[in-house]
Amino acid sequence: MSLRHIVLPLATAALLSACGGTGPDAPTAPATPPTEVAAVKTPPPEYPLELACMGVGGTTTLKVVVGIEGKPSEVTQLSSSGNPQLDEQARTAVLAWQFNAATRNGQKVPATIQVPVSFNPPQPRPDSCFAVEERIRRGG
Repeated sequence: MSLRHIVLPLATAALLSACGGTGPDAPTAPATPPTEVAAVKTPPPEYPLELACMGVGGTTTLKVVVGIEGKPSEVTQLSSSGNPQLDEQARTAVLAWQFNAATRNGQKVPATIQVPVSFNPPQPRPDSCFAVEERIRRGG
């Protein structure tokens, strides 16, 4: 075997090692890209008919901590719709929502998101509003 047959493979190995191609200093496989929280099941909150018929609406903004199991573990109100009953309906609904948890390096992690929940009075008004208004007029 000639000296050239020995030196060339050694030189190639040294060059690859210097470039980070092999050895203990070689770059590791890229980390799994992170994923964010994704909504899976988010049924709308109950909108009390009386409030809807009276034109009461607004947006409640909630801070939601989504745990690794994809369920809200903490829900805090950041801003009000202007109506405590609508705010409570929003909070109750969001507590029952389901998400795909966020991930970091392939592992599920808790994540905090902001969720606006809007209540928009129906247009045109439902026929059932006439009965609600009549009941309110009669005091009951």
